[in-house]
Amino acid sequence: MSQVQTGVKGHDDTVRKSYGTVLGVLAGTPTQKTVDNAYVTHYRACIASALANNCGIEPFVTALRTLGANP
Repeated sequence: MSQVQTGVKGHDDTVRKSYGTVLGVLAGTPTQKTVDNAYVTHYRACIASALANNCGIEPFVTALRTLGANP
């Protein structure tokens, strides 16, 4: 996934850090379920940060729905 840059430093930093955690999961030999769970956790963290920083949440909601998860 490409990184979303909003120009809101706190939110952008949170998204970057959360995505780094996903990359850590991907570096091993995870199952598909582990990968999906890492992304669900990431997108939910992104939504929480976006709401706290008055940023748009739609890309993250869409990503969650693609994974079959609820926001």
